[in-house]
Amino acid sequence: QMQLVESGGGLVQAGGSLRLSCAASGNIFSIRAMAWYRQAPGKQRELVASITDYGYTNYIDSVKGRFAISRDNAKNTLYLQMNYLKPEDTAEYYCNTLNRAQRAPWGQGTQVTVSS
Repeated sequence: QMQLVESGGGLVQAGGSLRLSCAASGNIFSIRAMAWYRQAPGKQRELVASITDYGYTNYIDSVKGRFAISRDNAKNTLYLQMNYLKPEDTAEYYCNTLNRAQRAPWGQGTQVTVSS
């Protein structure tokens, strides 16, 4: 079973940047569509960005043009480059498979806090 460890979060001022990483165990990472999710306090977890095994990407409207998802299959690692951060991006960020049927146990997440 794939295990996921997120890192790279922190406190940043509005307009700043962060790069999140997600290290996946196992050799099934490369064949699965992966995604970044986030959960803000008092809100449901939401899908932020996804990337297929062959590199096709998709984003929610609120992060288009600011966030970029990528993957390194050789390193079993997923990335999220976040630029022009806004206070509304503040949340705990998680990675997991895009397909719910292939979902791995959720990791501990990485906290992103954007101050105004």
